[in-house]
Amino acid sequence: MLGNTKGNLLNRYVPDYVLFDLETTGTSCNYDEVIEISAVKVRGGKITEEFSELVNPGRPIPYAASMVNHISDDMVAGEPSFEEVLPRFLTFIGDDVLVGHNICAFDMKFLYRDCEKYFGQTLTNDYADTLKLAKICFPEWKHRRLGDLAEYYGISTAGAHRALTDCRMNQQVFEQLAHEMDGSSGRAEKIRICPVCGQPMQKRNGRFGPFWGCSGYPACRHTEN
Repeated sequence: MLGNTKGNLLNRYVPDYVLFDLETTGTSCNYDEVIEISAVKVRGGKITEEFSELVNPGRPIPYAASMVNHISDDMVAGEPSFEEVLPRFLTFIGDDVLVGHNICAFDMKFLYRDCEKYFGQTLTNDYADTLKLAKICFPEWKHRRLGDLAEYYGISTAGAHRALTDCRMNQQVFEQLAHEMDGSSGRAEKIRICPVCGQPMQKRNGRFGPFWGCSGYPACRHTEN
């Protein structure tokens, strides 16, 4: 949960996890603040608990952000600060693997920043990013937004961009990506799995031409012709 070392990125499916999502005042982890945090706890591929709280950022929410997430200043006026909400979220997630869409580039940065800010420690949970998994499963796609994946799998996108709705949607997407990776989806090409660490292999180009490299690089350096 909290410690001195950040968790590892897992490019694979796990059946027990917490899938979470943040809504913020903007896209910068240097200047912006969390205004909503939601999560669903999953056991054996099924949601067992939910967590969702609005957060008062202590400043006005920009119009552009409100247009996306539909969260207004009036909605968060009487809500607690993130300093109050974050400990409750950490209790909810425990030591579970965290899952989310584009969390490597966005959500995890906010959590790391605020854990350091309020507790002087970082978040140690391992995590999986469904955007990165989608790149492995669908390398030919131009866009792999959460909505794109949901529509591909026939999952409703109604209410998108509110954190809890996105969590429920993304949980279904993660379970579908698991079928892509184990070959049970019926697609012609099964995902190649690293025999060393069990993570998916990715096609890469090197000095001597294309090769298969483990997506767990640099922790795992296994390659194949």
